[in-house]
Amino acid sequence: MAGNAAYDWDSFDSGDYLEHNYADLHDEDRKILNIVRDFLCGQSFDTHTRGVDVGTGTNLYPALAMLPFCQEISLLEFSGANRRWLARQLRDYSANWESYWRVLTEREVYRSVQQPRERLRRHTTVLKWDILDSVPEVKWDVGTMFFVAESITTFREEFTTALGKFCALLKPGAPFAMTFMENSKGYEVGGKLFPALGIGVADVREEMAELGNDLRIHHVNIGAQPLRDGYSGMILAHGYVK
Repeated sequence: MAGNAAYDWDSFDSGDYLEHNYADLHDEDRKILNIVRDFLCGQSFDTHTRGVDVGTGTNLYPALAMLPFCQEISLLEFSGANRRWLARQLRDYSANWESYWRVLTEREVYRSVQQPRERLRRHTTVLKWDILDSVPEVKWDVGTMFFVAESITTFREEFTTALGKFCALLKPGAPFAMTFMENSKGYEVGGKLFPALGIGVADVREEMAELGNDLRIHHVNIGAQPLRDGYSGMILAHGYVK
């Protein structure tokens, strides 16, 4: 077992991770996109809404899901390699994200965004942040954190800290969505092993009981093309910060 600090996140192979996880739209991500899209469409946002995605890595679809609703989106990422990847993608994101955007445009509010690449570039900022460290003074109006808290450590206490720090970024009552790999045994990126904590629906429910209101938890079964060995499905949780 090892904690987050035992791993060299700055050498994370962003290209390899993208190729194995997001180069193609998998069934699990399509289901998650549908649920998160419909959850966000059910909210009331004003024209000054500020969104945050924590631990973005090489995954742009949480930011794309928030795009029509937010005047500003902040991507908080610890890995230097991933921040450089994000900076390049924000200038002109790659064609693989078009299939994710098409799922979102099944709802009218997304179809109203005429130039999603340009809007994402103009309204999004990448910031360095350690989820296990201090919480910025600024608070956001809506937030996402996908496949992060359970994928940065093997220690339960660091998982708990990550969830608490994420919710502390958001204003009371702010809507949020989080995803988790269920029973993950860790993962390899660019020939290097990275950690995971094996958690299930009951663990997410227990951890979030004091952090969120109106919590809804969805179990997403493994699709026809699993991302990798060593997990039993995905978990999506959404609700409102207490």
